[in-house]
Amino acid sequence: MGMFDGRKVLVLGVANDRSIAWGMAEALHREGAQLAFTYLNEALERRVRPLAEGIGCRNVYPCDVQSDEQLDTLFARLKEDWGTIDGVVHSLAYADKEDLSNRFVNTSRAGFQLALDVSAYSLVAVARRALPLMTDNGGSLVTLTYLGSERVVSNYNVMGVAKAALEASVRYLAADLGEFNIRVNAISAGPIKTLAASGVPQFRDMLSAFAEKAPLRRNVTQDDVANTGLYLLGPLGSGVTGEILYVDCGFNIMGS
Repeated sequence: MGMFDGRKVLVLGVANDRSIAWGMAEALHREGAQLAFTYLNEALERRVRPLAEGIGCRNVYPCDVQSDEQLDTLFARLKEDWGTIDGVVHSLAYADKEDLSNRFVNTSRAGFQLALDVSAYSLVAVARRALPLMTDNGGSLVTLTYLGSERVVSNYNVMGVAKAALEASVRYLAADLGEFNIRVNAISAGPIKTLAASGVPQFRDMLSAFAEKAPLRRNVTQDDVANTGLYLLGPLGSGVTGEILYVDCGFNIMGS
């Protein structure tokens, strides 16, 4: 019997089998959860759908989180197919490459708005639509952030600002939704080789420096993050909300 038997969880942000969101999905599946996935476009559908079907999941929906219409359609279909949901994994972030490689002071207005919309506001938009479906015993939303939200990380730039907004949103949503027994938390994961990370200049150097300085002397894995996701999404984390939980082999405690 799994920890998530009978629970239904929506997973946003799977790009391929190396995605943090996919690692969390596999862990949830092993614990008995029913899963639903979204994809942005046809190219990503060709990656996401086979992964979902490989674990027996056929609930795969299109959704661009910048579109209120598509978000409305997604949650209408979830209500029709499932009735209620118990959890959401929000693993979405995006910024233009030039806004990551240029000086932060040169961030364009459009680039700033894009990063904040996809990476931070989307959590608010998703939470608002998940609220009416989390009716049985409440629910849990978990998002992914990074240390660049509070410290300057080379080549992270506008994404660091977006992650700071995301973390503030976690706290405000937790306060808003607590009366409905809905918890909202974030995992601040160390750098992991994902499709999104490949867009950060000099990412390999970041990985090497991380493993050298982190107390555990290694890089973070998908499994590390997935195990924490299970804790926050499930009954073991029932008293935890509004938190930014570091899963970074202790890197955040170091002074340099």
